[in-house]
Amino acid sequence: MEYKKAVKGEFIFKMPEKPDWLRVPYYDIKSSETISGLLKELNLNTVCIEAGCPNKAECFSNKTATFMIMGINCTRNCTFCNVGFAQPEPVDPGEPQRVATAVKKLSLSYVVITSVTRDDLADGGAEQFAKVIKAIKKKMPETSVEVLIPDLPAPEKITDELPAVISHNIETVKSLYQEVRPGADYERSLQLIKSIKRLNPDIHTKSGLMLGLGETYEEILSAFDDLHEAGCDFLTIGQYLSPTRKHYKVREYINPSVFSEYKRIALKKGFRYVASGPFVRSSYKAESALK
Repeated sequence: MEYKKAVKGEFIFKMPEKPDWLRVPYYDIKSSETISGLLKELNLNTVCIEAGCPNKAECFSNKTATFMIMGINCTRNCTFCNVGFAQPEPVDPGEPQRVATAVKKLSLSYVVITSVTRDDLADGGAEQFAKVIKAIKKKMPETSVEVLIPDLPAPEKITDELPAVISHNIETVKSLYQEVRPGADYERSLQLIKSIKRLNPDIHTKSGLMLGLGETYEEILSAFDDLHEAGCDFLTIGQYLSPTRKHYKVREYINPSVFSEYKRIALKKGFRYVASGPFVRSSYKAESALK
């Protein structure tokens, strides 16, 4: 671990140089105009834009996106995340129908719905998730719906609507929660996954990990074990990329061959599907898990 001394005497982490395998490929910007225009027309948000996802250009060019409901302001201030930390907007009653309209206009066979964390709401926003799922199923009954939810307290409202997949990311290993996710709790996240399986064993469960934040090999394997024991079916593993200089700094860039090894290990531990690579994100090509 290398440090350099700052002007005021503080020690600032010196980020490693970004390797060639983390260069984002070029995608035709014009081909993404359809979805950008639709989002503006329907007043909808995506995690692709708000979180600064490196796969945004590719997904938009393929007319796919992960819709982010309940506004763009989060009630938590995780140090890795680019989503805004501010007073959240009121829940929009017209949003479920607009999301369903977008799904229909894009003729999506698979859609992912996520949200900011809404600790200001008694149910954490579970009812709005349920309404969105219901609206999509009514307008597009053949579309499979995946929801990527925060650690809300009322998952039964969501399981009752029978989405194909319910995802909840633990994001990082237990020892880094204090630094990376100060408003979250590792055990609480595992309990959420357990509760989803208890409420409906037929719903696929999913979680994701970021690597390169300073975790150890042993901690990663321990997280695999914890998730599998909690009943997690699908696992995604990707490289953490710091959105800005103000966010938590990247400690290490993981070689693609190491991601391949983690995939092999996770599959051997019993996960039904594993996506592992530098650019993997929890919603990236999410439909692949069901194929």
